[in-house]
Amino acid sequence: MSPRERFLITLNHKEPDRVPTLTNLTPQIAEKLGKKMNLPWEAEDSWLSTRISHTEILLELGNDAVGVGPLRAKYAPTRWEDGKLIDEFGFVYKRVGLYDEIIKRPLADVETEEEVNKFKMPDPLAPGRWDLAEKQIRRYKENFAIVGGLETTIFELSWNLVGMEKFLMDLVMEKPYVFALMDKVLEYQLACGKKMVELGVDMICTGDDFGTQKGMMISPEQWGRVFKPRMKYVFEELRRINPTIKIAYHSCGSILPIIPDLIEIGLDVFNPIQPRAKNMDLGKLKKKFGDRLIFFGGVDEQRALPFGNTAEVKEEVKLRIAQAGKKGGFIIAPSHNIQPDTPLENIYAYFKAIEKYGTYPLTL
Repeated sequence: MSPRERFLITLNHKEPDRVPTLTNLTPQIAEKLGKKMNLPWEAEDSWLSTRISHTEILLELGNDAVGVGPLRAKYAPTRWEDGKLIDEFGFVYKRVGLYDEIIKRPLADVETEEEVNKFKMPDPLAPGRWDLAEKQIRRYKENFAIVGGLETTIFELSWNLVGMEKFLMDLVMEKPYVFALMDKVLEYQLACGKKMVELGVDMICTGDDFGTQKGMMISPEQWGRVFKPRMKYVFEELRRINPTIKIAYHSCGSILPIIPDLIEIGLDVFNPIQPRAKNMDLGKLKKKFGDRLIFFGGVDEQRALPFGNTAEVKEEVKLRIAQAGKKGGFIIAPSHNIQPDTPLENIYAYFKAIEKYGTYPLTL
């Protein structure tokens, strides 16, 4: 069975030959692996670069799908000035430790709808934005599933433009600019999503991080009032282009109260199931929602992968497959990108364990 067949069978709640995986890497881990495997490791220039980068490394390790998404436009690439990186949204980044952190936000002082209306979002169809996605689809679609990246769909990109503390406070106070900004972000993101569906992706990953380790950042009621109708609109518009497109939703942390709402508006796949977050037990979620949702993720990236030994990593993979693999409907993956503090031997152990324990019929 090809990786593509394996992935698509799983998306239809059936058992393939083994549990499929779609795993992502941080650039630091990709560099280590690329040098060891003699494969290209440089990240692509994109707002969500980890979702579309390091393809050759990941396929060699065992991924069953290829991630695609928008690049930054050719006419507005990232550039460095005085040790700082500036991108086409107007974010200014500075290297802090292992990551490029945003130190200046283009709408940090926004207060009015007029200011939002004047702010120019990037062109979703700008020259060069879809060159890599088109190339990857041509190259890989025959043998691998294609997954489009549309995370930070509304909430995360909006608050990043403003700053989290200000955005959350202004959201609670229902300042008009907040809703104008979210709708402007939605318009840009939806155009990107429609383009990916038109290009032929098999699944598209939407979502925003609303969860913390113990619960939601905002109340479920506020999510239902503000974000649910907007996500429903996104789902409907994507399905106008392809009624059979599979739609995933990503949120780190604990978001149990809104899972039924997501199912109600048409969700197919839930990601990443952070197992150490409150109420995110994969086995319980599978029992409760497994007839309606595909589960994508589940492997502990907070402790097992970075800090466990290889035996513990294998047991972690075995556990997650036992919890969610039966009757299909499970795409195994870490609950976050594999982080820089993860030993390479643990990564190899993780992929080998998927092969060993994920073969159907499961005997766990």
